[in-house]
Amino acid sequence: MSFLPSFAMPVIALAGQLTEVATDAATRACGPPADASSLCLSVFRATGNSVLAQGAETLIVRPTRILVILLVAFVARRVLGRVIQRLVTGVQGKASAVTATHSPAVTTCLRGGRRADTIAALLRSISGFAIWTVAGFMVLGELGLNLGPLIAGAGIVGIAVGFGAQNLVRDFVSGIFMLAEDQYGVGDMIDAGSATGTVEAVSLRTTRLRDVNGTVWHLPNGHIERVGNKSQHWSRALLDVEVSYQTDVAMASAVIKRTADGLWAEEEFAGVILAEPEVWGVEDLGADSVKIRLVLKTEPNEQFRVTRELRARIKEAFDEAGIEIPFPQRSVWHRNEAAAVAEGP
Repeated sequence: MSFLPSFAMPVIALAGQLTEVATDAATRACGPPADASSLCLSVFRATGNSVLAQGAETLIVRPTRILVILLVAFVARRVLGRVIQRLVTGVQGKASAVTATHSPAVTTCLRGGRRADTIAALLRSISGFAIWTVAGFMVLGELGLNLGPLIAGAGIVGIAVGFGAQNLVRDFVSGIFMLAEDQYGVGDMIDAGSATGTVEAVSLRTTRLRDVNGTVWHLPNGHIERVGNKSQHWSRALLDVEVSYQTDVAMASAVIKRTADGLWAEEEFAGVILAEPEVWGVEDLGADSVKIRLVLKTEPNEQFRVTRELRARIKEAFDEAGIEIPFPQRSVWHRNEAAAVAEGP
């Protein structure tokens, strides 16, 4: 520095002071250099007016950043939704391919498709909530809000709500486990204790059933203590056919088996009845009749249609074979107390 003229040193010092002043002014107008936008700094350097620089930051930079955040969140939500839908479509495509073959795996694949629909809706809801929550916090940060106290306050409020809404949390947790374990799904017929019917909708909080009378039941998932699924993978048509004591059981069983096999062989019921009908034999010796049990393995929720058709056909077959439908029979003993006393011991 010794080769510089003596007057240069004050000039350099003055330039350094001016630079510091300019930097301080830019910091006051646009914020710390690490966070300041290039547009704000450019406007301030060109005009030297902090109001114009701050106006450019407020009216152009921040709205642009917020718009970019919302646009990225929207695109991420759509892309993630498409990925989830593609996975569901793949599962349903396999179910359709297997359905065309009429194989025993049809019910499993169809159920997998319904379960995929339910889980896909849940995943879309959760992913959308997570993406838009993060985007909301980022927008608040762009608006200059301090997120630390806000997040801490939200955590405290969440804990308070959790203690005050234990039943709601219980419903959500039960719903998650119900979906993960595939206890039932839309289209299943279930016995939930307090109500029995066909599942119309399943969410994380409630299950909606419609019973045979058309009544709609809304059951909180956390209050369902046990579930009997009558249509998971396959169903069973169980029919107890009663005949009189004078009937030849072997002949009646043969007629019942022949009638059930005829129904199974028909094209309309070939894809509904999944296995050969079985006559298990005499189930009960009642007061008025002998019960012969017939069982058929059917597609889910088809057991009722099959049993109704079988009752009508077995009635016709019994009429043709001369097998009597039982009716109440009683043996009555009449005792005359006066005659008994007169006869003596």
